[in-house]
Amino acid sequence: MTLLTRRALTTAALAGTFLPGLARAQGKTPLVIAHRGASGYRPEHTALAYELAIAQGCDFIEPDLVPTRDGHLVARHENEIGGTTDVAARPEFAARKATKTIDGQSVEGWFTEDFTLAELKTLRARERLPQLRPASAAFDGQAQILTFDEVVAIARAATTRTGRTIGVYPEMKHPSYFASIGLPVEERMLDALKRNDLNSATAPVFVQCFEVTPLKTLRHKTRARLVLLADAEGGPPDLPNVKYADLITAEGLKGVAAYADGLGPHQALVIPRAETLLPATALVKDAHAVGLQVHPWTVRAENYFLPPALRRGDAARADYMALPGEVAPLLKALYAAGVDGVFSDFPDLAVAAR
Repeated sequence: MTLLTRRALTTAALAGTFLPGLARAQGKTPLVIAHRGASGYRPEHTALAYELAIAQGCDFIEPDLVPTRDGHLVARHENEIGGTTDVAARPEFAARKATKTIDGQSVEGWFTEDFTLAELKTLRARERLPQLRPASAAFDGQAQILTFDEVVAIARAATTRTGRTIGVYPEMKHPSYFASIGLPVEERMLDALKRNDLNSATAPVFVQCFEVTPLKTLRHKTRARLVLLADAEGGPPDLPNVKYADLITAEGLKGVAAYADGLGPHQALVIPRAETLLPATALVKDAHAVGLQVHPWTVRAENYFLPPALRRGDAARADYMALPGEVAPLLKALYAAGVDGVFSDFPDLAVAAR
């Protein structure tokens, strides 16, 4: 897993952005954050996905950012690009295939840090989940890899065109790993914020990360809003002895609020699930109590990603898990829990449920 502001900032919101975090202003409409664009319908992190998300009514578009060999930040979910581009079919890059250890995991493929931006621009994007999203896979080969600056330009052009403020919500991916190979992300992120006039508490941007140290580093250098991402298990890769479960207790959140403005929890940390959806946890209330916004991730519409009670269609079909389920109850449960925004691969559905 990651911003320009909502249509008009209320006085309360403007004041709150200068604090470490801000609980949702009473009655304020939650944000719809297009996760990698409208990635349920188009290959992720492409102009196709971002433009569709904006047309569907999202408030923010989200680029995950990884560096190139020559230091540019590009929008890819991971630095391994074998599954999201046509690089595996490009004989001129066959020798670049490698195996690397990233955040403790062995990964084989092709990696952005081994390519210049010019080389990456020759590749074409592909759908990451073609078996679940064959309609999106029909757009394979039609889009280039984007730089962060190009994503910001898409948001800015859409703001002018639509009259709505479209924000950007970048995620710094694997910053500890990239620092270890001489491509630190934090200063590049800061430079990009400054270059794009996003380096302020009122700018339409949130910067997110699963790691703590990079957020603390940025907190000393920018007032742009920062968000700690938290998974349902495990912990920050930069703090091997810390678990996310420790960070999101009522007491732990006080520490998070010292360096972040928001929390991006796995949706199950807000609305647990078994066979069906379970009652909301206290996480939103606890986060709001220390001034943190809450933006859970990621709502997806396919049966595969939903609890059995919300799956729809003939279970005997070979493509049953790819069929659309009933996602509105999940979205409405998150909104009812008081979240300040929701990440979704299907921005239209999140807007409709809101």
